[in-house]
Amino acid sequence: MSAATPDAALWTELGWQPSPRQLELLVDLQQQLRQWNSRVNLTRLVEGDDYWIAQVFDSLWPLRPLLHSEPEAPLRCIDVGTGGGFPGLAVAIALPQAHLTLVDSVGRKTQAVQAMAQALGLADRVTLRCERVELTGRDRRCRGGFELAMARAVAAAPVVAEYLVPLLSAEGQALLYRGQWSPQDQAELERALQPLKAQLSRSEQRELPADRGQRTALWVQASGPCPASYPRAVGLPSKFPLGQGPSSG
Repeated sequence: MSAATPDAALWTELGWQPSPRQLELLVDLQQQLRQWNSRVNLTRLVEGDDYWIAQVFDSLWPLRPLLHSEPEAPLRCIDVGTGGGFPGLAVAIALPQAHLTLVDSVGRKTQAVQAMAQALGLADRVTLRCERVELTGRDRRCRGGFELAMARAVAAAPVVAEYLVPLLSAEGQALLYRGQWSPQDQAELERALQPLKAQLSRSEQRELPADRGQRTALWVQASGPCPASYPRAVGLPSKFPLGQGPSSG
């Protein structure tokens, strides 16, 4: 393998070892990012630890249980606000049973990520949607259609919850990737989940390797059918976050 691949200690820290083919795809994805970044500003996290820790490791660490399982049925996942393709493309490489829908409202980014998925041979399992996620959550082809809905570095947690919960199947889970996380943050999220008929099922914190900072993974599941009024119209979730006053729902 290329010297650009990370030290084996990184995979030990993650608790998962990619196959030779998966590692090759992760290296290829880095090269695709380099090429596309010269045309489209996808991400500044492309080289060295910026890529292997802040992108790949950070995308995969909350999913360790899935990395070690082989479910019989395909896993339907959606990545909201995918940007340069994370966590979606890393998840597609690490979970061969996953079918990913990647959503972003910036056309240049979705076109680049679609081209990267094609170049990596993932196009049969990765679909791009260029739209605001409020529209995705109201599309009958997507609403209630996913076992796993993810968002990383998109918006405040109450806003992200309103984006993700309507997309969940009855047994599905939403994964909110966060950084620092306080009791006040958690209280705000829990208030926002009430009108969505959802609840925080678990949370996990860890420090990224190489002093890359604290990360928090929040898992949310439905406690009943999400009311049809959510997500609200484009722009309203971020302008009037749920759980923050009488205008919130």
